[in-house]
Amino acid sequence: MMRMFRSGARGNHDPGPASEALRLVKVTRTYGSADNAVTALDGVTLSLGRGTFTAVMGPSGSGKSTLLQCAAGLDRPDSGIVCVDGKELTGGGEAELTKFRRGRVGFVFQQYNLLETLTVAQNTVLPLKLAGRRVDRKRAREVLTSVGLGDRLGHRPDQLSGGQRQRVAIARALVTEPRVIFADEPTGALDTRSARQVLLLLQEAARVHGRTVVMVTHDPVAASYADSVVFLADGRLAGRMDAPTPDAVAERLAHLGDDVPAGV
Repeated sequence: MMRMFRSGARGNHDPGPASEALRLVKVTRTYGSADNAVTALDGVTLSLGRGTFTAVMGPSGSGKSTLLQCAAGLDRPDSGIVCVDGKELTGGGEAELTKFRRGRVGFVFQQYNLLETLTVAQNTVLPLKLAGRRVDRKRAREVLTSVGLGDRLGHRPDQLSGGQRQRVAIARALVTEPRVIFADEPTGALDTRSARQVLLLLQEAARVHGRTVVMVTHDPVAASYADSVVFLADGRLAGRMDAPTPDAVAERLAHLGDDVPAGV
């Protein structure tokens, strides 16, 4: 049986240079069938370097969340290649894919996904326990302290603000030492001050700790914290912007369809 994760020296596909953290090649994902089929991703090719912070933007239905789901191994594309941290995700079983995600990938979602019956500390180390890895509680305390929650270890989620809950989610993503962190609208439910704190933490994860951060967002201000923005429209790449500013991102979003030839 073909292995699910292959290095560049094996197989027919080269996952790309060592500086790449994420690589998609002609990735397509369609939902439904026949007349009801909807193409969420239409041959997307993308490469993101290690230690970078990239925002993914586009109008509703453009394929942003599908791109993140396929890149993170949470959904399987119909065709194309997905490589994370130099390993190709293709074929194989769900158990092996889950093991890979737990070892190499971190997740931050809009709704936090914390377990209400567990404390902050217990929520943070949960991925380690699920992966059967040794729980280093000192390391967990260090990570929680770094996100400003060193004095909240014994609190439960219902005793925290939304911003604090999201910082627990970030600590949980960081504690496994992932190569890539995927964040899906991580500031969507937060006030402006809390959102800024979360974005600075994601920025620090990339710039200081060398993680690769991929963030789906609809907010031009949130996107301005990233090193670059990748735009999607109708399931296709529609451009890229480096050193984004809120105004430049908003302007580009307003004119995403302008470069599409008539009749296409």
